Amino acid sequence: MDISIRAAVKVDLPTLKTFEQGIVEAERPYDPTINPDPVSYYDVGKMIKSDDTYVAVAELGGKVIASGYVQKRPSLHYISPPFHAFIGFLYVTPEQRGKGVNKQLLDSLFSWAKDNDLPKVHLKVYPENAPAVKAYEKAGFKPYFLEMRVDLDAATE
Repeated sequence: MDISIRAAVKVDLPTLKTFEQGIVEAERPYDPTINPDPVSYYDVGKMIKSDDTYVAVAELGGKVIASGYVQKRPSLHYISPPFHAFIGFLYVTPEQRGKGVNKQLLDSLFSWAKDNDLPKVHLKVYPENAPAVKAYEKAGFKPYFLEMRVDLDAATE
């Protein structure tokens, strides 16, 4: 399997928008507060143009089969270093899952982070999404901070 990783370009946008909807669909069972369709998480076109973001795609036989991005973000004012890398938009087409594509994408995103002096990498994942959590742990991620919420309209006394 000869997979290549490259920077996304404008002509990739239709495919990337389809991938984004795949992510939304996969996350809906974990978050009932996601707005009804149509919903968009990312401005991928803007991200492709940004100097602080690297949007990567994996290609197989000239077809884009996966995506991900890494972005320079400020850390909380009391955390070192002052900036970190944030990863998101990780998507692999269903027929290519389990074949190491995600690892190749992550390696590319990690390289960009290192090249941009960002030694810490963060991401967000729904804790109930066991396959994603397992994949990220396999890549070396560890739980860092648990964000919690309560719906006051649904809370009972």
